[in-house]
Amino acid sequence: MVKEILGRSSGVIDLDISRRKIEHLRLCAEKDVESAPSGFDDIRLVHKALPEIHKEKIDLGTVFLGKHFNAPIMIASMTGGHPDTKSVNEALARAAEELGIGIGVGSQRAALEDKKQEDSFRIVRDVAPNAFVYANIGAAQLNEYGISEVERAIEMVDADAIAIHLNFLQEAIQPEGEVDARNCLKAIRAICADVSIPVIVKETGAGISHAVAVALKEAGVAAIDVGGKGGTSWAGVEVYRARAEGDVMAEHLGELFWNWGIPTAISIIESSVGVPVIATGGIRNGIHMAKCLALGASLCGVALPLVVPALRGKQEVVDVLKRMVEELKVAMFLVGCLTIEDLRNAQLIITGETREALEQRGFDTARFSR
Repeated sequence: MVKEILGRSSGVIDLDISRRKIEHLRLCAEKDVESAPSGFDDIRLVHKALPEIHKEKIDLGTVFLGKHFNAPIMIASMTGGHPDTKSVNEALARAAEELGIGIGVGSQRAALEDKKQEDSFRIVRDVAPNAFVYANIGAAQLNEYGISEVERAIEMVDADAIAIHLNFLQEAIQPEGEVDARNCLKAIRAICADVSIPVIVKETGAGISHAVAVALKEAGVAAIDVGGKGGTSWAGVEVYRARAEGDVMAEHLGELFWNWGIPTAISIIESSVGVPVIATGGIRNGIHMAKCLALGASLCGVALPLVVPALRGKQEVVDVLKRMVEELKVAMFLVGCLTIEDLRNAQLIITGETREALEQRGFDTARFSR
């Protein structure tokens, strides 16, 4: 099914941005591209044998950056920038609209450099007029583009927020990668001051540390998406591209750095600096969501589990997300939480490497025992 939609790889991958977008999508759909660990196995919610609530009364509604969500879920950035990605973004956006959740588009660089690719992004707002939608541009491109191109990206999807993504791990492995990371924080600060909508900064699989989170908050960022280790490894994605091209060095680097980064569970705590946190990276079910929310996240971002469903159509995306919602409700019932705010105060036990790492970093894990 995936190959029927995206076509078979010729073994030679074009280096232009649009071509890379469809190749990345194909690899995520067909190959093992996950990193490990996420840290979720070290987090345990304390079971409440007498929950004293009615499961059917559980309310998953929450507010993020002034917008109401029916459930604390964000369809995380995946794709766009190639004609064949338009139907994928349409399926994802229709699901977000139906379920009353949020969605982020993939990097809009391809459309900023080639207006013919704009439709693959505009479709999101066209079919999801009421959903929370965020635009997306890379930190590595901010100094190149400036405020005018950021505003173009925002207008393209009539965005409620603009995400600036940090993907320097992937850039360092790509032969064509942008590896000049100087002055990115300064550029982020300028964007926060100049645009009229909230700015989200998001990692793409390697997590965000406490020091970086503090710097982002001071720069004026409205929310942080941790994009932690445990989800898609973009170093891993680059391994497959490198093999197809016969690039021995890029393949070696991708393999070596496949599991590089801060696990999602740790990064949620490290990034809790007084702005909303989106937990993205390895969330595969409603129990993972419950753990993230109890750790302090405001929303949970889901990407890789939706790639193949989105290739098949909106209903399959809806089905996956409805399953996750029901799993989250069961988890909340079993810890006696009627609301997302209740869940943020649920008892947790943190064990193993996650606890050791947090305590070595100076974080008090005992506070989650509440």
